[in-house]
Amino acid sequence: MLTARIIPCLDVKNGRVVKGIKFENLRDAGDPAELARAYAEQGADELVLLDVSATPDGRRTRLDWVRRVRAEISIPLSVGGGVRELDDAAALLEAGADKVGINTAAVGNPGLLESMAGTFGSQCTVLALDAARNQSGSWNVVIRSGRDRLELDAVEWARRAVDLGAGEILLTSWDRDGTRQGYDLDLLSAISKAVNVPVIASGGASQPGHFLEALEAGADAVLAASIFHYGEYTVGTLKEFLQNNSVEVRL
Repeated sequence: MLTARIIPCLDVKNGRVVKGIKFENLRDAGDPAELARAYAEQGADELVLLDVSATPDGRRTRLDWVRRVRAEISIPLSVGGGVRELDDAAALLEAGADKVGINTAAVGNPGLLESMAGTFGSQCTVLALDAARNQSGSWNVVIRSGRDRLELDAVEWARRAVDLGAGEILLTSWDRDGTRQGYDLDLLSAISKAVNVPVIASGGASQPGHFLEALEAGADAVLAASIFHYGEYTVGTLKEFLQNNSVEVRL
């Protein structure tokens, strides 16, 4: 049995880790390199670094931020934000990323997923899928850091992305992001059942039970930010809770 992964997320803007609600009202949470080192020491299985202003600002991910974080950790690092072409992904991998996540660019150019998987391998190719519930009860894809909601069905897009070569899906519920109400379990279950690659649950966690619910709903890994950044829980305490509830984790 594969162990469940705990993944702290570093949303970075202007060189600082930030956190908000539904991608807005961002507040400072610390230095990315310092937080990365602390989370690695706590037992994080991976880290995700997202340059949250790169795509809206029309620029590429800041490579110096990636290098600073990589210098502090030895665990896997996934990086996203501002990736528009194959060379952008190559630059991130060269700077120290192990995986590259794409959202907006993949929607506009699905062939980029295929190119990345063919060049770097599916294990390096992550679809960052942001989804928002619609009036019919299904979910639409959200791009540009939450600014644009598309007619594109999230479940169908997940299937297509995997067919194109995505080896993992970082699934964020736009409705739950920063709300502390728990993951969108219906969304998580729908995506997990639709694809045969690992799914990372993101958006809304505030207590250990939320992590357990996400894993029971089909997630292979659980990602969170605020509860780590502001010292409410450590990675170690969450792993202990999960282990006590019969979830296999790496200690």
